[in-house]
Amino acid sequence: MKNAKNANYTQTDHEINITEIKGVEILPSNLAIKKYEWTKEYFKGKPEEGYFIWIKEQIDFPITTCMSIASKSVSQNLQNLMVVEKNLKIKLHGTCNSLKKDLCGRHTASGRIILKENAVLEYNHIHTWGNEDVVDTDYEFILEKGSKLSYTYKVTSTPKKMKLNANIICLENSTANLTIIGNCENSDVEIKDNILLKEKNSSGILKLRLVGKENAKILSRSRITTEAECKGHLDCQGLPIHKTAEMILIPELVCRDNQSQITHEASIGKISEEELNYLKTRGLNEHEAIDLIVNGFLEN
Repeated sequence: MKNAKNANYTQTDHEINITEIKGVEILPSNLAIKKYEWTKEYFKGKPEEGYFIWIKEQIDFPITTCMSIASKSVSQNLQNLMVVEKNLKIKLHGTCNSLKKDLCGRHTASGRIILKENAVLEYNHIHTWGNEDVVDTDYEFILEKGSKLSYTYKVTSTPKKMKLNANIICLENSTANLTIIGNCENSDVEIKDNILLKEKNSSGILKLRLVGKENAKILSRSRITTEAECKGHLDCQGLPIHKTAEMILIPELVCRDNQSQITHEASIGKISEEELNYLKTRGLNEHEAIDLIVNGFLEN
């Protein structure tokens, strides 16, 4: 994947480029913590690198970020903070990638995203890595009263090792939809995703679609917890398509309020021979048919 030249915040290795937007303040995290005392509440210690994005006015086009590794053995250690002010409806497109397959890079990213009252955020986050990279991401979302989050985390090419932690805290009347899509091959993948429905009338949907190809090891722990009268649903499905793939899906529902309602469905399946044979009769070879089935599964 090529670097996003028109991104509003671009970091290639450790080199940063920022394109200004009216109504949005964008700074490197290490400068933001010096300028705004209140950011210390959200950063863990003193950030070395990463972005600070403070959205103060309505923006009618997507804000974009791009974090890339372009050189051999680069190690990024990012702390990111985004704040969306009250009543704004924002779209964010984020990409994290390695520009070559054999760079042996390390990408560590943690951060917080704060949605103020009645704010709405649609965040599409795409990862594409080389086969020797190591990736560790850890994000927390705080949804204030009436806010709405739709977050899709999609891995199109997995690194050698990958950890993903995603924690969402929902306050009164807020709504969270978290979707994790992973196309995993020659990779050790560990996922921990949690939605905490903390206050009354909050709701959350957690959806996973994970494919295990050759030498993929996938461990996923997904949890929805209710502490008030809330509704939540957990839907995790896995599709191992190679005999060397190993997949463990662990769904958890934790109810701490007897007026809440949480449900789940979980499955690990295989490609249907009937579906495979049908596609072959339509002129596809086996490899093409499997690719088509996998793509449909990941987008379902």
